[in-house]
Amino acid sequence: MATLTTPSIRPLAEFSVPDRYHANRKGPKRWLFSHAMRYWYLWVLLIIGAVSNALLASAIPILTGQAFNGILAHPPLLSVLLRSAVLILLSQFTRSGLQLMRNFSAELIGQRLERDIRDELYVSLLGKDMAFHSVQPVGDTMARATNDVREINFMFNPGINLVIGSLNFMFMPILMAPRYHPALVITPMAYAVLYVLALSQYLRELDPITRRVRESFGKMNTRLAEVLDGIETVKAAAQEEQEVGRFIQVARAYRDAFVRQGDVEARFLPLLLLALANAAGFLHATILFRRGLIDVGAVVAYMGLLQLLGFPTFVSLFAYARVSSGISAARRILELINAETHIDQNPQGYAGEMRGEVVFESVSFTYHTQDAPVLENISFRVQPGQRVALVGQTGAGKTTLVKLINRTYDTTQGRVLVDGVDVRDWNIEALRRQISIIEQDIFLFSRTIAENIAFGQPGASMDAIVAAAKAAQAHDFIMELPKGYQTVIGERGVTLSGGQRQRLALARAFLTDPAILILDDSTSAIDSATEDKIQRAIFAASKGRTTFIITHRLSQIRWADVILVLRRGRIAAMGDHETLLRTSEAYRRIFAG
Repeated sequence: MATLTTPSIRPLAEFSVPDRYHANRKGPKRWLFSHAMRYWYLWVLLIIGAVSNALLASAIPILTGQAFNGILAHPPLLSVLLRSAVLILLSQFTRSGLQLMRNFSAELIGQRLERDIRDELYVSLLGKDMAFHSVQPVGDTMARATNDVREINFMFNPGINLVIGSLNFMFMPILMAPRYHPALVITPMAYAVLYVLALSQYLRELDPITRRVRESFGKMNTRLAEVLDGIETVKAAAQEEQEVGRFIQVARAYRDAFVRQGDVEARFLPLLLLALANAAGFLHATILFRRGLIDVGAVVAYMGLLQLLGFPTFVSLFAYARVSSGISAARRILELINAETHIDQNPQGYAGEMRGEVVFESVSFTYHTQDAPVLENISFRVQPGQRVALVGQTGAGKTTLVKLINRTYDTTQGRVLVDGVDVRDWNIEALRRQISIIEQDIFLFSRTIAENIAFGQPGASMDAIVAAAKAAQAHDFIMELPKGYQTVIGERGVTLSGGQRQRLALARAFLTDPAILILDDSTSAIDSATEDKIQRAIFAASKGRTTFIITHRLSQIRWADVILVLRRGRIAAMGDHETLLRTSEAYRRIFAG
């Protein structure tokens, strides 16, 4: 079982690449921090820009106060006014350059973290086993991989960028006010304390709401993805109106969560505290002026310094919401990365040339989402090069059985051995590279015909691709397409017929030249005119390699060396066709039905 990890320990994975990030996955905040610190030099520039921005912003009220005193002097000191104006102009030009440095650094941090985290998540998802992918909704995964990752970008810029920048503004009145009178520090100090307390309460209230927003968005995306994936079924059953109603429900939940977040933001207490601080500060400065302890310029400068508190106050309403949302998004992404994985890549495992011997020793298997076993006490031996037919009623466990050979799933009990080596002791890449599975539900990528055929052998030559297509009886229909082998097919191959998709899948398998070939009802969508040609192609391709065929076609079953009859997850009978017809009632019942 995978666990949360330190930078030096990674969870089990079917596929992994050298760790580029060394991220600490013990929690969302540590994870984000470990990613962010890879760009420490950008943080240095950001902080320098933020501090300088605040210091130069405080120069405006100070110089403005000096200008007031110059104007009120008798006679007016125009030189003071001119000097203040020039200094304000120069300071703000400098400030704008430093602000640009700060914002550019923050933007770069946000973009790089979005790239790194999406990359880490993508690699992690590829490494998850089928036990994970079979229960994780695709729509929710896509929401996390796109919208949640984007939220982390927004968390750093403008979120944390504004937080760091605004906090420096909070300190300026505290640092600068005592230059006019020590007592003037009371108001900004009191405001800072009350601001921190109010902000803490705000974040505690906001955190669960932002979690709910992210979760409801994932559910809405899941509903949308499911409907689009099954759009043909929806339209065929005329269920558009019902699906619209279901989508409205999840969209309303997302809206309600957002409204709740807006309600919390609308009751942001520091806005009221800011008004009270301005009033209290003005009253205090006026009293000191009446007592002759400060001059008019000091009052003007002090009130200007208090206005700097407005930036952190108004910005925090938005910036901290971005931070809270980013942490919630990071938590959801980390849940995927740290999700339980049972199958590991085993990079040090056996990786020899496969002969094709397959042995099942007392194998039982139960899906973790079910209680009853799908397979129970399965034992048999297949010699290299033998053809094995698996027959049985729907739900007998035929497909599950063959998926244990290439470790799509791991056995619950017992062992599966390939060439005398437990499949769990094989290097999983070496194991799967030498086993080809062609399923009834063919998946083709939105790429060219040639790229789909060569998916298992990316470096295959065009001659080899054409030869594989001819062997699978696919060459003729490919040449009728607008661009032949360079024709780009639609997602999942929706622009092709079922028979054409299956012939491309056969060509893909033939090209990889596997030691073990598994055909899961792979000719079900092929018309009778093509079936004989495909049968001969499969028969020729199966020579010299171990072949498992899941089928109900008697023509394919007849030429199997061994036939396994499965019934309710158990082997009901085993033998050749003629023997089973004489001895197995379960076998005869399959063809009688």
